[in-house]
Amino acid sequence: MASKDRKNYVSWAQSSIRYCDLDPNGHVNNGAINTFFEDGRVLFRDEYMVQLGDDILTGFALVKFLAEYHLPLYFPGTVDIGTVVTKVGNSSYNLGQGIFREDECIATAEVVTVSFDPKSKTSKPIDSKLRDILYTAMLNQ
Repeated sequence: MASKDRKNYVSWAQSSIRYCDLDPNGHVNNGAINTFFEDGRVLFRDEYMVQLGDDILTGFALVKFLAEYHLPLYFPGTVDIGTVVTKVGNSSYNLGQGIFREDECIATAEVVTVSFDPKSKTSKPIDSKLRDILYTAMLNQ
């Protein structure tokens, strides 16, 4: 599972907790927390991957998303979303993510994204330029 320690992330996004994110018990619901994870992945993509152009990002699919919720989250406030590359394979890469409110880890997630050929709908190797960028987003390279 992804780390509960802030120091183990390389990319940071921030999101506001909205009143509409609350469930009937007054907690931020899991759907909103999952959206915070998505916010982190989008910012990660903008920080690290977009420099290669939009074409290089065509043909990627998120195939695994595993979240663990550690503490309840309440309105109002903001959260910090950390993202780091944890593994680069031949046709896939893994991300670890953590959502923090100050120093408390609210939730963590593991994400696997696969590169595929949109025409054949089969996996394909990750482009070498993108692979190099993914390695720069790993901790302890």
